[in-house]
Amino acid sequence: MTDPLDQRAGRTVPTGEQGRHGDAVSRPAHWGPYTDPDPYVNPDPRAGQGPYAAPEDSAVRERFAERPSSRYGPRRAHARQPKKRRRLRRAVLVLLAVVAVAAGGTYGWAETRLQRDVDLGAYGDRPAPGEGTNYLIVGSDSRDGLSEDDAKELHAGGGGGRRTDSMMLLHTGAHGTSMVSLPRDSWVTVPGRLDTSTGKTKWPEGDKLNAAFSYGGPELLVHTVEKNTGLRVDHYAEIGFAGFVNIVDAVGGVRMCLDRDIKDEKSGADLLQGCHTLNGKQALAYVRQRHQEKEGDLGRSRNQQKFLASLAHQAAQPDTLFDPLEIGPAVQAGLDTLIVDKSMSLSDLGRMFRAVQSIAGGHGKQLNVPVSGMGVPTPKGNVLKWDPMRSVQLFDELRHDQPVTETGNPPRP
Repeated sequence: MTDPLDQRAGRTVPTGEQGRHGDAVSRPAHWGPYTDPDPYVNPDPRAGQGPYAAPEDSAVRERFAERPSSRYGPRRAHARQPKKRRRLRRAVLVLLAVVAVAAGGTYGWAETRLQRDVDLGAYGDRPAPGEGTNYLIVGSDSRDGLSEDDAKELHAGGGGGRRTDSMMLLHTGAHGTSMVSLPRDSWVTVPGRLDTSTGKTKWPEGDKLNAAFSYGGPELLVHTVEKNTGLRVDHYAEIGFAGFVNIVDAVGGVRMCLDRDIKDEKSGADLLQGCHTLNGKQALAYVRQRHQEKEGDLGRSRNQQKFLASLAHQAAQPDTLFDPLEIGPAVQAGLDTLIVDKSMSLSDLGRMFRAVQSIAGGHGKQLNVPVSGMGVPTPKGNVLKWDPMRSVQLFDELRHDQPVTETGNPPRP
């Protein structure tokens, strides 16, 4: 019986010349009766010569020549690689699981810290929902969280209650993001309401926009903004003095470049021309000062927009966003003093933050509501009057989520 391998090699083995496995083999004379050649360890020196040539065996040897062997025979060099990849995959999955659990815990904790106090529909009679999403962002002069010494140091004054220091409409939609400042001295019509202090009905009346906040808090302010703009406010977010200062300090300050010196006794601002990293106290003084601004309240509104965008940009930096020691205190400081509407979720808050951050990246528009007059005398003091045609066009574009054509530049004197 002839072995097929011997046939391919051109060898003929007489029948009956059996190996230990019962196969016929051809043994060289110098091999003993118990010597069985291993083709991979001690190959036949005559292999590849004359009648012992075995091309296929040579190819096999070459294929395994540089590959490590084991006690179970030859194996490929990359045999260990799948195991390494599997271990790496498992490690990555474990890491992702840990991050997911931690993020889930943080998310649950943050959800419980949101102060969902504002009822957007408290007064009813709201505009129909428009396209895109509208956020009303308010900075109040609430002293909650400040001691008397803190309030004195921050030039926050005294008195109870809270008033608005800044109001911004943030619109997000198919055509990007627009941030529109609503100056607090804007002359608007405050809707009729029940005066809770006297129990009497108040008829609609002209007044400054921030008066609506003083009369009826966030609910009346939202109602007033909706009535005067025709826009439906989808979400509301408010932060007071203490929260503002704590957030700025928690992110390590905010970089701002000033084109001139600013010194204002009322706000406490004392800043030199040039670029500076403002801490919480300096930042609060900067966004509150207006007596150094040629355009008064309009100039202050622009400063507030620039600062808010820079703050969002700083908070989104990798060394802040991915450092628990940095972003943790900032999140806590923000949530502890942030007041939002009853339907606001952390996802909504995140979308609002990303929209403000996109403004800092140049992917949006920052403007003031167009005005037709500044310092106009009224029984309620000097006010800003909105331009009736340009403001209506602006709010109409926002309501229908169309590209904003308004620049918000003030009228020429």
